[in-house]
Amino acid sequence: MIVPTRIWEYVVSSLIIVLAPGPSVLFVIARAISWGRKTALLTVLGNAIGTLILSVLVAIGLGPILARSDIAYASIQWGGGAYLIYLGIDSIRHRHEHAASMTSTHEVAPSVLTTVRQGLWVALLNPKILVYNAAVLPQFIDRDRGSVTGQLLLLGIIFAVMCLVCDGSWGLVAGTARQWLATDARRLVRLRTTGGCVMVTLGTLVIGAAVAHLIR
Repeated sequence: MIVPTRIWEYVVSSLIIVLAPGPSVLFVIARAISWGRKTALLTVLGNAIGTLILSVLVAIGLGPILARSDIAYASIQWGGGAYLIYLGIDSIRHRHEHAASMTSTHEVAPSVLTTVRQGLWVALLNPKILVYNAAVLPQFIDRDRGSVTGQLLLLGIIFAVMCLVCDGSWGLVAGTARQWLATDARRLVRLRTTGGCVMVTLGTLVIGAAVAHLIR
């Protein structure tokens, strides 16, 4: 499998977006507040599986297209960047509602299978993950070296592993500090605002990279 030359730039970019409190992270935190660390970690496992599925589907679907079409490559960058900006603005606008829905605690946790399945569906329906795989990953491949699909698969697997580790860390921290988080929604508002700002910034950078590519 061909390893892209910009793989470390990709790792840094992925780390920023994975650490940003987006839908998946906030769902994990909400589960940790409600039922503790075990439920949060099982949710993360399901989320990572869903992320890997999306990564594979995007690689198989986009790989051949990106290898042949400059127009498709540019369109994905522009569309994906704009959608990331939209998601970030939407997160900031609704940060108070999202925070309020995360502060409840419960006694009876869902079953292991139910928890993993719910985490899986959150990942599959998470637009941030889909857009990141479709719009951001292609920027880090080396199209002239061939095996575009293989490169996308490799980057997608790396992204899924990073989600597993980073989201798991969020779950452990939130599960440990569940009462502290649940007693003040303002802390969760700040998390949501930070995540929204990161998505807006990333979307702007994606569009900037597309503009720079057209100028060259």
